[in-house]
Amino acid sequence: MADRSLRGMRLGGQSLQSEEGVVFTERAVRQFRTTDGAVFSVPFAADAEIPERWTNPKTGQEGRLLEEDGSLVESTVKEAKPARTHWDMLLERRTRAELEELLEERLQYLRARRGKLNDKKAS
Repeated sequence: MADRSLRGMRLGGQSLQSEEGVVFTERAVRQFRTTDGAVFSVPFAADAEIPERWTNPKTGQEGRLLEEDGSLVESTVKEAKPARTHWDMLLERRTRAELEELLEERLQYLRARRGKLNDKKAS
């Protein structure tokens, strides 16, 4: 049995591919700074669009893009307005006093209706 065993390379030990004929793309290393002042570098392809924010892979904090001189890049992204809630839209149409009055009217109606249902069940 020993004379029939396969001999060869270790599994996963070495790659059979070579870097011959491979042309690597040009790279641009950009710096980012987190709110606590930590600076980290991220390599990008030279022709890639560089994002204004990037998460630090070591700390998980978000960093902002730095210019070549170390100053922060001015943001071109406009801050989005917070979404209006149903409550916000309701307050645009009515005052809080009007809403409390409407609530009290509805509660009285529901209590009166519940009382009629209980009377029917009792009979």
